[in-house]
Amino acid sequence: MALSRADMDRKIDEHFGFEASDNVEGVLTTLALDVEHDIVGSPTGPTQGRDSARGFYEHLFADLADGKVETLRRLYGEDFLVDESLWRGRAVGRPFGVDGRDRPLEFRLLHVMEFASNGDIKRENVWLDLAAILQQLPQD
Repeated sequence: MALSRADMDRKIDEHFGFEASDNVEGVLTTLALDVEHDIVGSPTGPTQGRDSARGFYEHLFADLADGKVETLRRLYGEDFLVDESLWRGRAVGRPFGVDGRDRPLEFRLLHVMEFASNGDIKRENVWLDLAAILQQLPQD
């Protein structure tokens, strides 16, 4: 049976909530055990499974702080959604390989999420506006 929009919204909002509180374990519980985790441009490339996704979140939470996500729009299909969001916070480490120096940062994100029949996220594909990041965090 297909998930409802409300079911998908609940899961992605739970996922984003754990991200906002830098809760690695919480984020991982929203993912299927065999999740395909694909952050486009990540040096690791797509990874498979919760344990493989863990390192990405540990680094992300060390590199970004005070993050808030504002959902701009969502598009829905059968067992998937596309979420366009705006992230705002501070770059305290080296997010996406760029020296942040504790500067403010704002960039758009596009998530393509596919869901398993039990509601877990079975595929997370993320595209981010790297040009905006580089413009706000110029490197000397």
